[in-house]
Amino acid sequence: MPFNVTGQGTYSLDRIQRIVVDTRYAKSFNDKGQSLIPPSLWEFATTFQQDLADSLGIKVQLEEGRILESNSIFITLDPNGTYLDAAERATLEGYSIAVRTHGIQITGASALGSWWGTRTLLQMAIINNKRLAYGAGSDAPGWATRGAMLDCGRHYYPPEFLIEMCSYLSFFKQNEFHVHLSDNLFINYDTYTTAEEWALYKSFRLLSDDPAVAGLNQNENESYTKDQFDSVQRQCASRGVTIIPEIEAPAHALSITTWKPQLALDGDPTLINISHPDALPTMRTIWKTFLPWFHSKTVHIGADEYSADLVADYDRLVNNLQSFIEQESGKQVRIWGTFTPSSGFNVSKDVVIQHWASYDDNPYFDYIKNGWSVINSDYAFYVVTKWSGYFPQRMNKTLIFNGNPMGGAYAPHIFDITNATNNPSRKDPSVVGHVAAQWSDFGPIPSTYLEAYYGWRNELPAMADKQWGGQLIESEYNDVLECLIAKVPGQNLDRRAKSKTNLIFSYQFSESRSHANQIKDSSGNGYTAISHGCSIHSNALHLDGYCYLETPLFSKGRNYSLSFWINPSSSSGVIFSGPDSALLNGEGSNPNVTLVTGNNSYTLNYSLPVNTWTQVALSGLGDFTYLTVLEQNSAFAKQMEFLTIFHPNAVSSARGVMDVWDKIAIEAPLKEIGRGIRGMIKNITLLA
Repeated sequence: MPFNVTGQGTYSLDRIQRIVVDTRYAKSFNDKGQSLIPPSLWEFATTFQQDLADSLGIKVQLEEGRILESNSIFITLDPNGTYLDAAERATLEGYSIAVRTHGIQITGASALGSWWGTRTLLQMAIINNKRLAYGAGSDAPGWATRGAMLDCGRHYYPPEFLIEMCSYLSFFKQNEFHVHLSDNLFINYDTYTTAEEWALYKSFRLLSDDPAVAGLNQNENESYTKDQFDSVQRQCASRGVTIIPEIEAPAHALSITTWKPQLALDGDPTLINISHPDALPTMRTIWKTFLPWFHSKTVHIGADEYSADLVADYDRLVNNLQSFIEQESGKQVRIWGTFTPSSGFNVSKDVVIQHWASYDDNPYFDYIKNGWSVINSDYAFYVVTKWSGYFPQRMNKTLIFNGNPMGGAYAPHIFDITNATNNPSRKDPSVVGHVAAQWSDFGPIPSTYLEAYYGWRNELPAMADKQWGGQLIESEYNDVLECLIAKVPGQNLDRRAKSKTNLIFSYQFSESRSHANQIKDSSGNGYTAISHGCSIHSNALHLDGYCYLETPLFSKGRNYSLSFWINPSSSSGVIFSGPDSALLNGEGSNPNVTLVTGNNSYTLNYSLPVNTWTQVALSGLGDFTYLTVLEQNSAFAKQMEFLTIFHPNAVSSARGVMDVWDKIAIEAPLKEIGRGIRGMIKNITLLA
């Protein structure tokens, strides 16, 4: 935010005693944005109150009033204020901040504008150790759509993860989270049989008990119920982020054709045969069922990578669904760019096109000059989790800051990073904004939930700055990024554990260190554990297959070492577990040490010796996860790496189907110790 310093000295946020919401506008909300459940100014202020405590340790009262009171943050609106976007159109997401000798005033063009002002205030305070220079500044976004897209169709992500990601996006003033809700793996026509094609991984993530869609969802344990999806949408909306749902068709539709095989196009079961008399009624049934679930003014119907020989059928499907969705719900429709006018593409101009591939279209000449509005999701910034033959696993940060072919930073109006003649003016009103996409091309096995976050962690805030229209340069960004990420409220995607030193906890099982069922943490951090039925003797915790130790922590993110001594009496049972992962001493009939995250298992070719002590360390080092063991009577420790294996299905027949082995980053499971295992454990420590 441009900020003009007007006096000497600074104002310390430690002086703040209250947040005062302007009584005149406390119930006001922005109904012009994408959300159908926009929070009021008071509701945004309530979230901001908690954020001040979480990010800065500042606990204040929240009340209504009409003026900036002494040592307060006054949040108000200016209905007559003018804030302009890059196309010089009025935007209700603008705001102003004034830092005065007796307090701070945030003035928004709407409740949402004021919310973005609170994000900037938090960032300023974090960077400057809670001390703000006296002065004032105003800011407004360059583009209306600013966000990210996550492929939940080929990799399930739990509701809690989506909510945490919304908090991350919101902190950097991104306002949309596009959630891709159905998809399948790609077919490799050279190597797959027809049976293998039908058996490819696919999913439809929404789970309804409506008989009209019975059987459509075939992954009940990795789905979103109406209540779950409602909770995600509401919690994201509370931070100014709208969930944009996508149900993919007529391509990437194996979940639909598996449900109704008669709809499959001959030769490719992932494509719907639009000419089949039940194709359009089926799609209308799906949308009619789920439209009431969605609290956004826009939905996405997919519509990419369909057969180039069936453009007329494609146009008919898109236009039919656009008309149906508008009549049913009043919602606008988005599609992925796939065909061009020269190929016969002729869908309604009310449909917003989300450009992604320059080999499919030229968004400026094909769409914008022909009257369509366009969202930029160009694959120059695509991310594919874990591995890809084409795309990186993290965005190119340097390109974000230097991606304008005319010089300077990337921005949403830049569709071609090498040829400026393919880009419209920065002020072109047909450019709706930018959405950064992350895909799970190879399904759920290659990666964990949190690896998706790390695919964006260091670069998405930079893209958010350019989506907003910001002017940060790369060196400035690098200087502040880590201190900002460490304080993003409403999430703990890094799975941090507070500690005075690099020793986070230490449990030494002696009689003197335990009191009744409490096990003292000797690290000095106070992470006292609770024993549920376990006994202690000979300086070890004795596990009977039912008792366990419960810690006050859940998981530890990257760069940790969880070490312990263990003497199991059998090769089975859970050693450590938490919400993100579990470490098993064998799984089912497999006696080997296994890490589980999500519903996927990653197994070593190693079993812990039975009825003997072994020193073990589970370590997460960046993108890698290791197990190190020192067995009794052994002079040397053995280190093993947990790996993922998957089968890319876009390989040539000459190469055949290849296996890819790759690293996997798994969080340390900390919540429960020893549940379901028999034997003894001792000397448990966690180091950062």
